[in-house]
Amino acid sequence: MTKQKEFKFKPRIINPKKIRKAIIFSAEEQVRTSSKTLRKNMPWIKIRLMNDPLSASNYESKRAIVFIFDDTALTLVDTDKIRRHNQDAVIILFSSLDFIQSSPPETAQQKYPYTSKADLVFAVSKGDFSPDNIISAAVRAAEDLINIKKYSKAKRYIVLIVDDEPRWFSQFLPVLYNIIGQRADVKITRTYEETLQFLFGVDKESKINPEKYHSAAKGDDIICLITDLTFPKAHQLDNHAGKKLIDLTRKYHPRIPIIVASKAKVAAGLKDTAFTLPKGEPGSLNTLVKYIHDFTGMGDFLICTKTGEELFRINNIHDLYAVMLEAEKETKKAKQLRIVLEEYGGKDAFSTWLYMHSFRELGDILRPIHVKGQYLIALLKQHFKKEIQRTKYTPLNIEGNKINDLSSLLKLLRTIEPEKIQKFTDTDIFSSWLDRKGYTGLAEDIRPIHGEGAGLVKTLADHVEKWIEIYRVKNKI
Repeated sequence: MTKQKEFKFKPRIINPKKIRKAIIFSAEEQVRTSSKTLRKNMPWIKIRLMNDPLSASNYESKRAIVFIFDDTALTLVDTDKIRRHNQDAVIILFSSLDFIQSSPPETAQQKYPYTSKADLVFAVSKGDFSPDNIISAAVRAAEDLINIKKYSKAKRYIVLIVDDEPRWFSQFLPVLYNIIGQRADVKITRTYEETLQFLFGVDKESKINPEKYHSAAKGDDIICLITDLTFPKAHQLDNHAGKKLIDLTRKYHPRIPIIVASKAKVAAGLKDTAFTLPKGEPGSLNTLVKYIHDFTGMGDFLICTKTGEELFRINNIHDLYAVMLEAEKETKKAKQLRIVLEEYGGKDAFSTWLYMHSFRELGDILRPIHVKGQYLIALLKQHFKKEIQRTKYTPLNIEGNKINDLSSLLKLLRTIEPEKIQKFTDTDIFSSWLDRKGYTGLAEDIRPIHGEGAGLVKTLADHVEKWIEIYRVKNKI
């Protein structure tokens, strides 16, 4: 009998360069003590608290590093020297000044010139913007910035946030990172020109090349655009900047879901082209989380008609294959389903969801699909079936132990030394493998889990044990 070939599990690594060191120089006690939270959430990072500007300015590292300063500290350090001596350094300002928290970058720089020295600016305070709440997300944003600029070779992996005021994205980022884990990066832009440069590689819409815009910048890698409506354009606040950006995105990248986060009344008029969210209202972040889950490929794959009627809500590739079996039937309902799937294929909806759920190779194959009818269904059915077969014989290799199911994973977690699985949680490998296996609920449940040592292993094992029982009730195992 021929032995079934095994396939090597290749996780989708979007950030090959990890931040390994953090320097914190701040007179504010809340900022200094937030290092404990960072150490708990990102145990692989070595943290040093500095007491004087000279030590911070002279620090050198060959590894990716983040420098976190408060308002006073940033005025004292030599950031040019820091950048010369650290090729992969990101400088973060934790500002407690209300003016900086609620101002566009150029306005803030005119009153407080030192803000121009920071790569990223976040709002901190004793109330809603506690450094404990933001520090891990800020460091992750710094890591994303390094990798987007230099190192990542991933496709479809960027959530683009366009907002000129640090106050809002400082509140939202921790929530967003809990959703995306290591599946996507976040890029923050704060002006119209900076955003065009990132999307199209130009600073004016008239310069966009209709033939080359896909390869000119990062637009093709965006999985979601979250934008305010009013932000700087041509050095002045422009109430129409967001609307112009939405129109350009719809024209050149129609597959990108758009979220308008704004209190402006004009936002209500954009409901046909974007999901609108009144910024700052009670419950708005929960609403935003649900939308991101449903429409960016992060959560379920929704199949809806043009009128918004939900036909299918799918959370694994097995159920996606089952939809193809329905669509190949010669019925009126199946014919209507094929029309919907044709539109999804043309908009590249399949590949984005596949990328987010660790089917990297299949995502490459299916981006986009411009075939129709039964031929489209046969093509999708063929690829989904092949991928399902591969997942059956793609074990997770942990220190020579080949894991093929949840029971063997649980058994290993109950006995293995904690240090041997740290890297699997730090880089989201567990969740990626579980996604491929179809255990998306468990993958989502453990994606925000951080920590180290025996406590981390016990938490993971308890979650796996809980979901084994859930799947057993659902007859999935």
